[in-house]
Amino acid sequence: MICVVGGHSRNIGKTTVAASLIAATPEARWTAIKLTQHGHGFCTHGITECACSAHPGPYDILLQNEPNSTDSGRFFSAGAARSYWVRSAQGRLAEVMPALRQLIAESPNTIIESNSILQFLRPDLYLVVVDFSNLDMKDSTRLFIDRADAFVQTGGDAPHWPGVSTRWFQSKPVLAPGSAELTALLHSRLNAAATPAPGPSS
Repeated sequence: MICVVGGHSRNIGKTTVAASLIAATPEARWTAIKLTQHGHGFCTHGITECACSAHPGPYDILLQNEPNSTDSGRFFSAGAARSYWVRSAQGRLAEVMPALRQLIAESPNTIIESNSILQFLRPDLYLVVVDFSNLDMKDSTRLFIDRADAFVQTGGDAPHWPGVSTRWFQSKPVLAPGSAELTALLHSRLNAAATPAPGPSS
């Protein structure tokens, strides 16, 4: 089962939501992946100088094997069986995909914090974290918002982004972080993914 946790901006609680999902379902033995893109003085952390670009080649995959305050460390602390920080240069995410697909194939369940990954795979569950008080809206969120299975609201009262239809928030669940409804949705997708497809009738 693949769960993708995205969001429309930085610092709205995506990592907290993903970590809470991991903690709520220890039986899933998650492989957790934090995907960060960087380039030309830009980093998805919102700073110009950071460790994201300090690697040779177009990408790097770092295994996190101890709890700490980093995002991948928080996933490990929450109970992920394996946790990775994947750093990719902007525009070169496709080059990471063979390695990521191998990690996914080796894992019973994978949770990925990213929007851009939806260019290359269709998850079993796509959750979009939203803070309605934050007016920033990533292009990647605008591109994939129609694929959201549910929204996880971490702040604000109502959506008001120019050019973003409010119908998405009326036709799909808007859930609170850590809520029973959110956990139930995750469990339902885990169970569906674990259930073998019926064979052809005789």
